[in-house]
Amino acid sequence: MTTTLDAPRTGRWSALAVLSAAMLMTILDGSIVTVAMPAIRQDLGFSPAGLSWAVNAYLIPFGGLLLLAGRLGDLLGRRSLFLAGNAVFTAASLLAGLATTPGVLIAARFLQGVGSALASAVVLGILVTLFTDPAERARAIGVFSFTGAVGASLGQVLGGVLTDALSWNWIFFVNLPIGLATIALAVRVLPADRGPGLRAGADVIGAVLVTAGLVLGIYTVVKVEEHGWLAAHTLGLGAVSLALLAAFVVRQATAATPLMPLRILRSRNVVGANLVQVLALSAMFAFQVVVALYMQQVLHYGALATGLAMLPAAVSIGVVSLFVSARLSRRFGARTVLVAGLVLLVGAMLKLRTVPVDADYVTDLLPVMLLVAGGGLVLPALTSLGMSDAAPDDAGLVSGLFNTTQQVGMAAGVAVLSTLAAARTGEALAGGADGPAALTAGYHAAFTTSAGLLVAGLLVAVLVPRRVSSGTS
Repeated sequence: MTTTLDAPRTGRWSALAVLSAAMLMTILDGSIVTVAMPAIRQDLGFSPAGLSWAVNAYLIPFGGLLLLAGRLGDLLGRRSLFLAGNAVFTAASLLAGLATTPGVLIAARFLQGVGSALASAVVLGILVTLFTDPAERARAIGVFSFTGAVGASLGQVLGGVLTDALSWNWIFFVNLPIGLATIALAVRVLPADRGPGLRAGADVIGAVLVTAGLVLGIYTVVKVEEHGWLAAHTLGLGAVSLALLAAFVVRQATAATPLMPLRILRSRNVVGANLVQVLALSAMFAFQVVVALYMQQVLHYGALATGLAMLPAAVSIGVVSLFVSARLSRRFGARTVLVAGLVLLVGAMLKLRTVPVDADYVTDLLPVMLLVAGGGLVLPALTSLGMSDAAPDDAGLVSGLFNTTQQVGMAAGVAVLSTLAAARTGEALAGGADGPAALTAGYHAAFTTSAGLLVAGLLVAVLVPRRVSSGTS
């Protein structure tokens, strides 16, 4: 991979702004749609079951193509793939905003997922090749993580505002100016690179195996809530997905030009960061979903009020990731910062498992929103550890792997915790509890499980990653 690394200091930070804007658009799209779902259903005539595909049609290609896209970035050039992904995403956003039938919207959402995968898979690979100094890299990752935190919360607020003030179509049209500006600026500020070409890693069989395995696996997870964990649908497709991924690993060990050289899994930091990420994001992403449901279904908050109530969480995560995480990482190392952030998140989940049916926001929920500032430590530290051992030629692949486990963790967390909450709610109703009390009992079960996932992540963080030089350890 030939990459221009001697860009001026201001050029590197301009490039970071472009990368962050692209990720902001992707993250916004993941959360902004959920608020507009009732309006979309009413306007386009979705069935209750079909409406879920407005989300699933995006998640499945996004999560399933990240690993392949990351490797393609290494082989064909990361800037080229980033530009192509943003172009596909922006065009698909226009199509989604203009959709007049469920079929057109689902097709547009699928294309958005493809575009997001192409662009997102190489972002961290570009970032770590631009910022090679440990201190600068830590600051850059803090800025990047801040963008993610802002996007996750802003999406819920913006979705409510746009849907109420204009129409649901504008949740997609808002991507157009961001996407076009990102493409125009990326051409100017991202370093030109040239990969060795497909012959250096054109493992077609491996590409088919891993893409099919990930797509099928994510499809299985997102349908768990409909079918249940022990249903033949879930167990059968899950087994096929695991078999495809196992065959992919075997193929990579024997292929002359593997799509994913297994040497990247020799790094304890890469393996440890990805394991912690699956566990932590299962809890953190489900926190966003389950807390929002609790506010709306138990406390009877509206969509906009829910978004505003969760804004302190985004602000606290953003402030910590932007102003605190890099300094702490330089002084104590990313692994220590990761452990501290996980401890704060465990405290937040334990606090949530005791929230009453008639919770007061200031005394019962605001402390939780401040404790989740631990996410502002966890996310940059995980990124630093996950990318710390990435060789220049493998940076796109390692970035794609990191983003893949991120998506798997989020999808699995929502599926697991939603199922657990529903089951516990059913038991409470059968035991004579009223609706709000039964729902609260279900959410308590989800928060307790989230705390357990974070504790497991804490153990992995202590035992697996190794300490390296300050700023990247």
